[in-house]
Amino acid sequence: MGIHIRNEQAADVDAIARLTEAAFRSEPHSSHTEQFIVNALRRDGQLTVSLVAAEDDDIVGHVAISPVTISSGASAWYGLGPISVLPERQGQGIGTKLMKAALGELQRLGSAGCVVLGNPAYYGRFGFKAHARLVLPGVPQEYFQAVAFGAEIPVGEVRYQQAFDAKLS
Repeated sequence: MGIHIRNEQAADVDAIARLTEAAFRSEPHSSHTEQFIVNALRRDGQLTVSLVAAEDDDIVGHVAISPVTISSGASAWYGLGPISVLPERQGQGIGTKLMKAALGELQRLGSAGCVVLGNPAYYGRFGFKAHARLVLPGVPQEYFQAVAFGAEIPVGEVRYQQAFDAKLS
């Protein structure tokens, strides 16, 4: 049947948490709280986009998108992440499918653009680039990137949702 991308369902919540924890378990640049962040975003009603990659009845990937604020007042901007793929399924194009579906959904929703904190070599493939005047305080510039959907890249400091401070579910 292959991989298909769909919206998260209530029955997926536990599987998403397990998947997210597994995906980041060995990541050296991880806070190892990503599963708690997703749960907190959901609980706070800030999980704007939550897509799963499913194969038969198994969830093998997930992507979360939530609103961000920008000090300049620019609106309709979102932050992508975390994005997770089961470790044994990484490198098979699942993350790419999730990325394309998530960015497409943001465009469908009328978003001005999206920011992401991560590897420039990976996210650059989807149009993300670092912009010197759009910053996430405390983060090396090259790892904080943005893509605009027809809008200008705003100037200012970005803040993610309070859920990104979550340490427990």
